[in-house]
Amino acid sequence: MIAYLIASLVIAALTFAVRRERQLFYTGVAFYAVQAAFAAAILFGGLYGRASTAWFTFDAAGTLFYVLLCIVSAFAYFHSEAYLRENDLAQTRAYSALVMLLTTAIAGSYFASNLAVTWIFLEATTLCSAGIIYHRRTAQTLEAAWKYVFVCSTGIAMAYLGILLLAAATECESLNYEVVAAAVGNGNALYLKTAFLLILCGYSCKMELFPLYTVGIDANFAAPSPASALISTGLVNAGFLAIFRVYRLLAGTEVFGWVRSVLLIVGVLSLIIGALFLRRTNNYKRFLSYSTVENMGIAAIGLGVGGLGVWAAVFHVVCHTFIKSSLFLQMAVVRQVYNGYRINRIGDYIHINRVGAIGLLTGMVVLVAFPPSPLFVSELLILRETIAGGRWWLVAGMLLLLCIVIYSFCSRMIRLCYQPNQDELHPSKVDRALSWSALTLLAAAMVLGLWQPAFLRELIDQIALL
Repeated sequence: MIAYLIASLVIAALTFAVRRERQLFYTGVAFYAVQAAFAAAILFGGLYGRASTAWFTFDAAGTLFYVLLCIVSAFAYFHSEAYLRENDLAQTRAYSALVMLLTTAIAGSYFASNLAVTWIFLEATTLCSAGIIYHRRTAQTLEAAWKYVFVCSTGIAMAYLGILLLAAATECESLNYEVVAAAVGNGNALYLKTAFLLILCGYSCKMELFPLYTVGIDANFAAPSPASALISTGLVNAGFLAIFRVYRLLAGTEVFGWVRSVLLIVGVLSLIIGALFLRRTNNYKRFLSYSTVENMGIAAIGLGVGGLGVWAAVFHVVCHTFIKSSLFLQMAVVRQVYNGYRINRIGDYIHINRVGAIGLLTGMVVLVAFPPSPLFVSELLILRETIAGGRWWLVAGMLLLLCIVIYSFCSRMIRLCYQPNQDELHPSKVDRALSWSALTLLAAAMVLGLWQPAFLRELIDQIALL
């Protein structure tokens, strides 16, 4: 793990020094060659299931999400090359280096076997993301970057207090997840409840979950669209995994029922916020960001109901990664055409970029969980487990909110493709190769809706402890 971190950081540092655009491409190839080699070493080189120093371990959760990260980050990086080709070289190389650093920091948080190490790497993602958000160097992006730093730092500080309380409750000298898990059963119940609440609230800024979800909305809006694909999936997954590991720590304690209830409440509130704001927003990037809040709310509900809901929550997050990254990459092409994302003004996309329009319409069908969407599988399992638990009020509420989500998505995406356009067009900038590329991620998600490979099921089984 240390060798991986050093190699990734060295390549990112070299990116700051390149003098030609072609060299940026080669540094990108070198960086993702390192990521691919590291993933292969874990999967096929005997690293899987082993510890790396006292701070990292290559477990099922870290491995699964790291593979997803490599795929999404590579797509985001090479789409960015086309998206930012008219930018100043100094800006582009800084952006490229920050994408590499963000990817490395996210990977570190995935494999961390220590509460403190997870916290350190998630804090590092704040600095990298802020630099990416400020890429365009406008007053709007500066405001978004500072807001992101402030809110995320506040959230990270809350999580830090929660970790301290967890350490105090367990009286552990080490913050290793296994050590804390062994001692947490004897911890003070009030301390454990407060610790979980602080960690959940703190890391919600990364997972784009209630209560600190707003910072993710602003970040995705201000950042270049390919970077938004990475932030709204890879970074969101880091927040999910950080919360999930603490959720697992508390699974054998007397407070676990309370923990699940809190996750249910937070999940429902996130679902409500996502569904309502999908109807109100007038910007397609914000629209997709609120969709992330809604989907993370569903994942939180899955953890809250327990049982098969936990398996469904992990599967939901995995599939959301492919779908949402594909849609944000398609939005990058939309911006090239219209130079904006205003819902009430842009349209007729089906006649400008047919491939991109098909990608958006297909993404709409998949994201609202129509078969053969994999989200249909995950949401059906969560609803099934909710019914088994006798929570009919929750089932009714979820179905109502999901109907609002379906209506919002269908009406907005159909408008983009078919309503008369009112903005200036730049059809010469259409890059259909990018639309085709983004469509492959969506195709991968649809395959998972029809067929889940045995190795994927086994990994999720290990994560969910089934």
